[in-house]
Amino acid sequence: MNKELIEALNILEKEKDISKEILFEAIENSLITACKNHFGKADNVRVTIDRKTGDFKVYADKTVVEEVTDEVMEISLANAKLKDMKYEIGDVVVEEIKSKEFGRIATQNAKNVILQKIREEERKILFSQYYEKEKDIVTGVVQRYVGKNVSINLGKVDAMLMENEQVKGEVFYPTERIKLYILEVKDTTKGPKIMVSRTHPELVKRLFEAEVTEIQDGTVEIKSISREAGSRTKMAVWSNNPDVDPVGACVGINGSRVNSIVSELRGEKIDIINWNENPAILIENALSPAKVISVIADEEEKTAKVVVPDYQLSLAIGKEGQNARLAARLTGFKIDIKSESKAREMEEFRDLYAEEDSYYEYDEEYADDYEEEYYENDNE
Repeated sequence: MNKELIEALNILEKEKDISKEILFEAIENSLITACKNHFGKADNVRVTIDRKTGDFKVYADKTVVEEVTDEVMEISLANAKLKDMKYEIGDVVVEEIKSKEFGRIATQNAKNVILQKIREEERKILFSQYYEKEKDIVTGVVQRYVGKNVSINLGKVDAMLMENEQVKGEVFYPTERIKLYILEVKDTTKGPKIMVSRTHPELVKRLFEAEVTEIQDGTVEIKSISREAGSRTKMAVWSNNPDVDPVGACVGINGSRVNSIVSELRGEKIDIINWNENPAILIENALSPAKVISVIADEEEKTAKVVVPDYQLSLAIGKEGQNARLAARLTGFKIDIKSESKAREMEEFRDLYAEEDSYYEYDEEYADDYEEEYYENDNE
């Protein structure tokens, strides 16, 4: 019986990752509970379990009295003398209680105490395991749709991918494996409740951290990221080593690294740009692939005025304003984009070109080169 107990505890420890010591304590508490249920009260009861053999004994500390009024708490002097002649009134006698004396209901209650403890510990362990993964990515297996939400199996627990955390247009199939970003882990009576996302910008960041060794070792840093899930992401990177190209490291040989992430995101476009402490240069990079003539950035107001060649205006703004919107989120600046011809008409821009703190002076020759290119393209 005791051998079977030890084997059962070893299996529980291995499968559920519950400490055997915690299980021993649960059994001790269950036996005390059984005593209380059987005798009515048992504040004087204690239990010892041999951790190696599984042998357990239940003892009650009874006070020696002349006349017994409470059989659970007291023992008569005559009975105490039968055990040892040294006992006197007021001494404490340790008396073993046989567990066979417990009734069926008391035994059942003891069993329930053990099972409850196992469930509690299992829940705590699961919560702890997934709480450590909060703000990180995990791989999940699609199970089924629940309305418009998706049930995802994360291994030991299930998570629900809510409709508002799904990328518009993505369709999932049972047994499909997908990457998810853990937003939050809550502890509940039914186990950990895990909130996951496919739309969060940090999902892209974590995917690059997992894919790019230079990011893992700290050589390359992701300084900022902005995303419109399912459509486009812009990411600014910086290298702590002048010999390492941060953009090239993230792209990989023949685009191998970025392509694997694009594949995981089901074709979402990813623009990787160089980070720069100079906000004007950063904004120019952020508006890529559009070419820029001039950037005037106000760091205090967090605003920037940008001039682009006429034929680059639509590219700089992007479809439905997406490129400019992502660039603004990436840099933290409110960006006002004007075409070259429009800027020439506005006194405001002409004055700004002359300011000393502008990124670069208005270059007439530089602008004329773009103008010539624009007309050539237009004629074609």
